[in-house]
Amino acid sequence: MKKIWLFLFVAVSVAELTAVTFHFQDVHSVVKPLIMPLLVAYFVSSVSARNYIFLAALVFCWAGDVLLMFQGELYFIFGLAAFLTGHLLYTISYKQLRNKAGNNELMPTQRIRFSLPIVLAGTGLVTILFPHLGGMKIPVMLYALVITVMAMFALFRYGFTSQKSFVLIFSGALFFMLSDSLLAINKFMEPFTLASLAIMTTYILAQYLIVEGAIAHEKQRN
Repeated sequence: MKKIWLFLFVAVSVAELTAVTFHFQDVHSVVKPLIMPLLVAYFVSSVSARNYIFLAALVFCWAGDVLLMFQGELYFIFGLAAFLTGHLLYTISYKQLRNKAGNNELMPTQRIRFSLPIVLAGTGLVTILFPHLGGMKIPVMLYALVITVMAMFALFRYGFTSQKSFVLIFSGALFFMLSDSLLAINKFMEPFTLASLAIMTTYILAQYLIVEGAIAHEKQRN
């Protein structure tokens, strides 16, 4: 059954990317809300022990997806809040999706050194966007802080899970930062060609990689 859910997820994702590229608004309205539920179904059908905090993170991301489909600043703020909650839940779940004992985990100095590029990417984007944010300065700064911490906690799983699970989730977290950065640049700074395609491609890839990483961890643990 999991292969069917994965096939449907891929099919809906391709339909969404096609819709945003060619501005098929009716198709977009139908398929975008289906992306995360299909990914949830794929996750649930792939593991026997389900991490409900991780599942809640996926649900809040789905809520963010839906809210951002509507026009207006209020919907954007609520969508931002939903994704922020999702990232907080992802961060908590990353501490659970790890083994109790580490194996060649990062030393404190390595954590600092490898975290620095992530912190610089998060703070650098906010610095560039800051003059353009208007009344959204505090929400965007808070969101940037949370997603940066989420990526750092994905990094800190190194040595506490399988290599496959670590690479998948950490890559997904970085793609999430990239997707949100592209969205912020397009919305607050300067719209660019094929922005919707770039944002959705990196977003879908991020969510898929994170889910596959969670599945890989549960399988190696069992």
